[in-house]
Amino acid sequence: MQTLAYAAFDANSPLKEHTIERRELGVKDIQLEIMYSGVCHSDIHQVKNEWGATTYPIVPGHEIVGKVVAIGSEVTNYKLGDIAGVGCFVDSCRHCNPCKEGEENFCEGAVTWTYNSIPAGASMPTYGGYSKSMVVDELYALHIDPKMDLSRVAPLLCAGITTYSPLRHWNVGKGTKLAVLGLGGLGHMAVKFGVSFGADVTVLSSSENKRADAMALGAHHFVNYKNEAEANACINSFDLILDTVSAEHDLNFFMNMLKRDSKMVLVGLPSVPTEFSHRSVIGRRRSLSGSSIGGTKETQEMLDYCAEHQIYSDVEMITLPEINTAYERMLNNDVKYRFVIDLMK
Repeated sequence: MQTLAYAAFDANSPLKEHTIERRELGVKDIQLEIMYSGVCHSDIHQVKNEWGATTYPIVPGHEIVGKVVAIGSEVTNYKLGDIAGVGCFVDSCRHCNPCKEGEENFCEGAVTWTYNSIPAGASMPTYGGYSKSMVVDELYALHIDPKMDLSRVAPLLCAGITTYSPLRHWNVGKGTKLAVLGLGGLGHMAVKFGVSFGADVTVLSSSENKRADAMALGAHHFVNYKNEAEANACINSFDLILDTVSAEHDLNFFMNMLKRDSKMVLVGLPSVPTEFSHRSVIGRRRSLSGSSIGGTKETQEMLDYCAEHQIYSDVEMITLPEINTAYERMLNNDVKYRFVIDLMK
């Protein structure tokens, strides 16, 4: 099955229109007419081969919302007309303990990513959501309440679950002093979830012009960590720092803002290694940890929670031909807070 997409053919050229082949509908598959696709910063990393594992042509996009337009003969969880989502992966080994527990993102076998991943036995890579249609196994799709504001749902499938998962795992809630480092696509969702869970939320940012935005999102406090007095006032202050920054930064500086027996959780992924001093954790028995997206079970839980509490990403809508301009603006931090491609235009 052929479908229209936008693809990158090398690390330096703009994305351009391309026709791709989708696999035939299997008995357990659903076909989605893609309505919306979020634009994640990791799309840029992979298009530019900054992680060193890109197969060209590459069609990015792992924040996908669509309408079910065809179903395989053995599909039981979806019917025609349903709204479904696809996140960062479309298959896994299905046999290891993480897969059995619904945490396929930690699969010990082989995860098949939504794009730029070659499934076992296949000759072509997977293609993502910058396209009009896709086919996915029903086990790796997510149910989306059609009453939701669908144009703002797509980024929940990456930015949303990436921040929801660690906050739930480490029991962030009433009485927790949470700091969110960075106020971008991930950070703004972390603020929304943290506030909804009942935590006392502080945004840590180097951009003074984000102070008003942080407060408008519901944060209780804002700290410009480039301001020495404001930064020093945070020493030994927080129960958990959620680090959403994907640019190079000094972890040791922020570790000192943690209380004794508290933790920093990394969800941002800088393209260069980070230097770290053991002294940052030893002195006050602090912990440094990480978290990666979420499995199908938890992602569905997150989507249901967002539907109940009306939590959405703040987005700017674009069309497919505007993707290269969107990339340029993202690299200049000129988006609040996620671009979403409207595939119905």
